[in-house]
Amino acid sequence: MTRIAKKDDSSEVRRITWVGLGWNVVLSVGKFFAGYFGGSQALIADAIHSASDFTTDIAIIVGARFWNAPPDADHPYGHRRFETLISVGIGLAVCAVGLGLGYNAVVALKNGEQSHPEWIAAIMALVSIIIKEALFRYTRAKGRAIRSEAVEANAWHHRSDAYSSIPVLVAVLFGIIVPELWFADSVGAIIVSIFILHSGFEIAWPGIHRVADEGASVEVAQKLREVALSCPNVISIHGFRTRYVGSDLHVDLHVVVPAEMTLLAAHDLAEEVERRIIDAGENVVDALVHIDPYDPQKDESKN
Repeated sequence: MTRIAKKDDSSEVRRITWVGLGWNVVLSVGKFFAGYFGGSQALIADAIHSASDFTTDIAIIVGARFWNAPPDADHPYGHRRFETLISVGIGLAVCAVGLGLGYNAVVALKNGEQSHPEWIAAIMALVSIIIKEALFRYTRAKGRAIRSEAVEANAWHHRSDAYSSIPVLVAVLFGIIVPELWFADSVGAIIVSIFILHSGFEIAWPGIHRVADEGASVEVAQKLREVALSCPNVISIHGFRTRYVGSDLHVDLHVVVPAEMTLLAAHDLAEEVERRIIDAGENVVDALVHIDPYDPQKDESKN
């Protein structure tokens, strides 16, 4: 078995997340006051959405220390599942915010609450879209570079905030240009909540699959199979399995080799297969290769 030590990326994760946290503070405060003084319920709802990012940012900053802890006697595969759990938590938190905002907007519509937003609300919504889209691109790029699913999930949280500000901007503009559409702002808040719910689901669902030991995609699995088969003296492979532990991929497989190979040669071949799989660029951190001697009868029965 070949296992590589996972680089501790907690300092990089925290640095990336602190950038987002700082901007979330600025945007949530700015949107709240712009919505309050600009008379926009939709923008105030959007401010609450930005404020909800505080919780997920802090969860990542604290959680990075846990999921980067090395394997121990109680956790021989490491602690990377903390990363998956935090990603799921982020998604569920986003869904909760969406439900709450949607409920408040529906109540406002039902009660006939009128709002007449002003230009300051529209300007703040536009600024939020630009900044949040920039944060999404920055955070996603950094998350992919360090292969952190929690950081990538947080990036999509930024994108959901950018998306949610688009209907806010449209609703505010309608409310300004056509004052008779007093309900436009509340409708905008409802649309925001739908965007937020969809974003939360998109964040949480992949993590839920990984908690259930999801394997690599068909494309990644095929690539790793071909890598193993490309090694000299590998006749065939079977029993190929993969599973994610957090963002790390674990692989095990059986390799069929010529029966006349010496034990030492077979051992060296197993290590070569493991090395090539780990070096394939699919974030494999643990590879386990079992050697089977070639038996024509068994090989035919498998085919």
